Amino acid sequence: MPVNLPLPDAATLYPIAGVRIGVTEAGIRKANRKDLTVVLLDAGASVSGVFTSNRFCAAPVQLCREHLATGPGVRAMVINTGNANAGTGADGLARAQRSCAALAQRLGITAEQVLPFSTGVIMESLPVERIEAGLDAAIADATPDHWLKAAEGIMTTDTQPKAFGARGLVGGKQISVSGISKGAGMIRPNMATMLGFIATDACVSQAVMKQLSLELAEGSFNRVTVDGDTSTNDSLVVIATNKAGNAVIDSLASSDGQALKALMLDVARKLAQAIVRDGEGATKFISVVVQGGRTAEECRKVAYAIAHSPLVKTAFFASDPNLGRILAAVGYAGIDDLDQTGIELYLDDVHVATQGGRNPDYREEDGQRVMKQSEITVRVALGRGDATETVWTCDFSHEYVTINADYRS
Repeated sequence: MPVNLPLPDAATLYPIAGVRIGVTEAGIRKANRKDLTVVLLDAGASVSGVFTSNRFCAAPVQLCREHLATGPGVRAMVINTGNANAGTGADGLARAQRSCAALAQRLGITAEQVLPFSTGVIMESLPVERIEAGLDAAIADATPDHWLKAAEGIMTTDTQPKAFGARGLVGGKQISVSGISKGAGMIRPNMATMLGFIATDACVSQAVMKQLSLELAEGSFNRVTVDGDTSTNDSLVVIATNKAGNAVIDSLASSDGQALKALMLDVARKLAQAIVRDGEGATKFISVVVQGGRTAEECRKVAYAIAHSPLVKTAFFASDPNLGRILAAVGYAGIDDLDQTGIELYLDDVHVATQGGRNPDYREEDGQRVMKQSEITVRVALGRGDATETVWTCDFSHEYVTINADYRS
C-alpha cells in the first residue's frame, strides 16, 4: 500500500485547452490492461523535455531529444507501457521511429512532430505492430478530460495512478495545470522521473520552456530516490498550450514567470513525492534534510548518501534505531574536509547526536517512537555554512526484493 497517498481526484485534474488524451488496450505485454496512450496537441504549443542522464538511454529517449532539437513543433506523443525499448540497438530505434511515423500518418503531421515514450522491461524488442494496431482506438478515445485514464495507462509496478492538478491566477488570467507520472522502482532520476507529463494552458514562449522544464525537474523529481538506480527511460515533458490569454511569459524571472513556476512546481512536487510514497514495497516516507553545508552540492551528497544506504533504509523498515548508520553515511558522502565534531543529527523532534557523538539526553525508545511513524524527517546539520537541501526517499522492505525478483514473470 502506498504511504499516505490518496487516489487521484478526477475533479482536480483539469482539462487543458489544446490537449486531448486517448488510451487503449493494445496487448503490448499483457492482455486486458491499459497500455497505449496518445497525447494530441493543437498547433502552437510550446514543449520542452528533460531526460535521463543514463548513458545507456532507451531508443525513445534518443528520438525525443532529436525531435525536440530539430522538429517543426511537437503535435503528438505516443506512450506505451510493458516494454521499455531500451538495450535494443538499431532495431529499437527503427521500431520507435515506426511508431512515430504511424501516429503521424494518422494525424497528417510529420514523424518529427511526434515524441515517443516507452516504459517496462529492458532489452526486449518493442512489439510495434501492436502499437500500430492500437493507434486508431487510442485516437478515437482522445478527449481533454482523460488525465486520470492516462495516469492508469502508463503504470508498470505502480500500485495506483499518480495525477495532480492546480489552478491559479497568472497575469490576471486563470491558469490550469494538470500532470501525471509513473514510477515505483529504478528511481533515482538525476533529472526527472521514469515518465512525467505536465501541461498548462498558460502562454509561454518556446525560448523559456527549456529553463522552465529544468527548474521544475530540479525542484521536484531531482529530489527523489527509491533505490538509487537511474532508469534508461527517464523523461519529463512540460507543455504550454498558449491558450489561456495571458501575456506571453518570456522570462521566468518576471512576476508572471515566478507565479506560473510556483503553480507548476506544486504539481511537480506532488507527482515526485507520489513516486516515493508508492515506492516498491515502501512502508515509510522519509524526508532527508541536510542543512549547514557550504554548498547545495555537498548537502545533496550527504542527503543522497543517507537516502541510498540499504542499511539505513532497512533499519527504517524495521523501526530499529541503529542510527549510527546515518552518521556513517554522512561520513562517506564525499566531503573530504568534514569535521565530524560539528555534526548534529535529529529524527523529527528527537536530538540523536551532537558534536559528532551520541546526545547524552537521547533515549533509544524516543528514536524508535519516531521510526515507527509512516512519515519521518531525518535532519542533519553540518555546521559548515548556510546551504540546505532536501531529498525524499522510502524504506526497503521484503516486498521490494519480491517485486524485483519476479518483475519479468
